[in-house]
Amino acid sequence: MSDYLDRLNPEQRDAVQSLDGPLLVLAGAGTGKTRVLTTRFAHILLSGRASPHQVLAVTFTNKAAREMRERVGAILGHPAEGLWLGTFHALCARMLRRHASELGLTSSFTILDTDDQLRLLKQVMEAHRIDAKRWPAPGLMGAIQRWKDRGLTPDRITPAEDTEFGGGAARAIYADYQARLITLNACDFGDLLLHVTELLRTRPEILDGYHRLFRYILVDEYQDTNVVQYLWLRLLAQRADAPANICCVGDDDQSIYSWRGAEVENILRFEADFPGAKVVRLERNYRSTAPILAAAAGLIAHNDARLGKTLRPGRNDASGEKLTVAALWDSDEEARFVGERIENLRRDDHRLSEIAILVRAGFQTRAFEERLITLNIPYRVIGGLRFYERAEIRDALAYLRCVVQPADDLAFERIVNVPRRGVGDAALASLHAHARARSIPLISAAAEMIDSGGVKGRVRDNLRALITLFAECRDDLDRGVLGHVAVVERLLDESGYTAMWKADKSPDAPGRLDNLSELTRAIAEFETLAGFLEHVSLVMDNDESAGDDKVNLMTLHGAKGLEFDSVFLPGWEEGLFPSQRSLDEGGNKALEEERRLAYVGITRARRRAILSHAANRRIYANWQSSIPSRFLEEIPSEHVEQTGSAAFAREQVRNAPPVFGSPFGLTARRPKTIEAWEQPARPARSSAIAVGARVFHQKFGYGTVTSAEDGRLDVTFEKAGSKRVMDNYVEMV
Repeated sequence: MSDYLDRLNPEQRDAVQSLDGPLLVLAGAGTGKTRVLTTRFAHILLSGRASPHQVLAVTFTNKAAREMRERVGAILGHPAEGLWLGTFHALCARMLRRHASELGLTSSFTILDTDDQLRLLKQVMEAHRIDAKRWPAPGLMGAIQRWKDRGLTPDRITPAEDTEFGGGAARAIYADYQARLITLNACDFGDLLLHVTELLRTRPEILDGYHRLFRYILVDEYQDTNVVQYLWLRLLAQRADAPANICCVGDDDQSIYSWRGAEVENILRFEADFPGAKVVRLERNYRSTAPILAAAAGLIAHNDARLGKTLRPGRNDASGEKLTVAALWDSDEEARFVGERIENLRRDDHRLSEIAILVRAGFQTRAFEERLITLNIPYRVIGGLRFYERAEIRDALAYLRCVVQPADDLAFERIVNVPRRGVGDAALASLHAHARARSIPLISAAAEMIDSGGVKGRVRDNLRALITLFAECRDDLDRGVLGHVAVVERLLDESGYTAMWKADKSPDAPGRLDNLSELTRAIAEFETLAGFLEHVSLVMDNDESAGDDKVNLMTLHGAKGLEFDSVFLPGWEEGLFPSQRSLDEGGNKALEEERRLAYVGITRARRRAILSHAANRRIYANWQSSIPSRFLEEIPSEHVEQTGSAAFAREQVRNAPPVFGSPFGLTARRPKTIEAWEQPARPARSSAIAVGARVFHQKFGYGTVTSAEDGRLDVTFEKAGSKRVMDNYVEMV
């Protein structure tokens, strides 16, 4: 029995062996929290304190549950059977099937998926005569799920918790929606926790049965619990006849999911909820070097809402690289900087799979994807699609293809009813039949059927408006009336596509709008729309032959729980990181969560962390000057090595316009917007580029200079052939 304990450090062993009463294990990044949790589980069983079915173990993911089951079985020497081990929702579904009749359900109730939930809600809204165009169903579904995450049944929604949806009809619709679910013998995902929590709260005999059943409760990632999960755990743990043998493992400094209901206050008030609770701090980090840990600790110390701990190296000495902070001229240079560093690492036999680029917002991936493709560096996007594979980008590209190439039937078919124009399957089938009979493209078939009366009513009017818009945009491009960027903006606006996402109330809608903005920025880099579409086709041909050795590209939220030898953290600028949208919506509480997100990003790195910020970023067609993130100023300078135009960045901070207030009392520096034709001049080149020089161009890649005169270069590029370019747009290599 002592063997598994011998592998623990003193703090870990204390957490495993403290079996009486409530225990909070504050486990910093890389301190072995999974080992502690699984070893404690096995220790409870091996010491005879409880049988397997008397321990309730809760995780957030099925993967974590499987890992815990396997590790416990490895310590026991045999598979662990009869465990109450799983995710919150899986365990509550198990409980609810036991007591379904108490709610008017049968034990075989159905758990509806998202599509079925929306269809049912739309039926209820129709019964209430709610205008679905003015009040889209996804918006109300989001509100209902937030109510359920907070443990609120329809009768417990206060005016403060209510919403203006439907002119005040939201609570009534919610109540009818719940009643319809019972009639259908169904639950949605949020009901699993809500129903069980209500049963435990209102039926003492059921709660008492679980008090007798569970002798110990183990909870992973406690900082990520929402209100209803917290209420469920507290009901099961707090009892009058015995100590609360609940052990929660978590890290208040890594609570980064408030946008999906997580409440950092749950872990902060653990000692108040369970008087006499013991707190064990795991501070020995077995992942990162001392400079990385010291930098992360200095940053997170600026948060007030935390219990406090300081990471220190568990097996590393004080050696290791300092954090690199690169101040760069613009976002294009930032992408080149990251690409060059990755190339250098690869030349030093660094595995690409041990490199990660972590961004604050999904739209940032585009520049790095294109840069990696240009350098022939394989990559993968973790937790999401590649930029040009995202649904909103594919839709926008389909609109552009319909303008550039009217015969593109696949593009037209994709967007003819996005947003909805009443073109259903029957109408589309008629268009296809007419197009085949006349051997013409779908757009031409639609125009003929409009003229001949083959389509009528709203469908006719909507199709006519769409086809006319395509023709006008095509004419604008041909005659040069508008630049291609302005044409794209007009196309997406007047087609209703941008408005569709602005009206969408789902949590990912703002990110989709950001991606559309980034698409416009990408288009501005090309002389023609056709040239951009050709570029996209080439970009999508990413090398899939590299196996698993690829650079990892993901958002900071998606990186939690992962670790890499080398981590790049670009875009550390005010407004981008911390996110201005988050600060405007959440004030100081949101600022602290943004800082925790920065802490998570830095602590993903084992050996090196490279942070960067750009002095200029292009938003739509305009350049905007950027201010370095306040988080960079909060990292202790003794753990940072500056590179790039650091002096310029510091001067930019000193000369920034006066700060202005927000509704929450926060301040931010006002960025300066520069018109598109005022593209900020780059610092002058120190020496001329000679014939024979090896250069790199952002669009055309690597090449050799064959002629140089008055700042103009003739370059033979490896992939693009011979081109004439300005010397300001190439880099010496």
